[in-house]
Amino acid sequence: MRKLNMPELDRKTVDEFKDADKMPIIVVLENIRSAYNVGSVFRTSDAFLIEAIYITGYSAKPPHKEVKKTALGAEETVEWKHFSNATIAIEELRSKGYRILAVEQVENSLKLHHLNRNGEEKIAVIFGNEVVGVEQTTIAQCDGCLEIPQLGMKHSLNIATAVGVVLWEMVRSRI
Repeated sequence: MRKLNMPELDRKTVDEFKDADKMPIIVVLENIRSAYNVGSVFRTSDAFLIEAIYITGYSAKPPHKEVKKTALGAEETVEWKHFSNATIAIEELRSKGYRILAVEQVENSLKLHHLNRNGEEKIAVIFGNEVVGVEQTTIAQCDGCLEIPQLGMKHSLNIATAVGVVLWEMVRSRI
């Protein structure tokens, strides 16, 4: 086995990325306190050709230094928009026909691996603050909640890790 070199990876240019068909998924970040986590979400969203990131509340946004450090240029490829709060973002998503799901541990949550979706269905997934998660008022506005099953003692994941797990599960059937 041999590692692939850069030309063999067949990476898209910024223009090719912007012109590519995207997965009909929007990631919503609600009050993420770590700019490094926000940057990591940009990088993961680029990797999976996610349509956009909606950044809400006090979450850091480009051109923040720490976002740029972990995004490694993905902040230039992935479309993003900032909203003062999640409610305004949800209103826009609803007007565009998105199914809105929070990623949170709640009563009657849907286990991630049980999510049935048509590959063309437009879905927005909301990820919350590293300490308190998705706000209850935001959950109340969602169509449902997804939960990542966890088997160990800890029952939480870093938000950047959670985004990677959820997005992979949502796009893997289309690859």
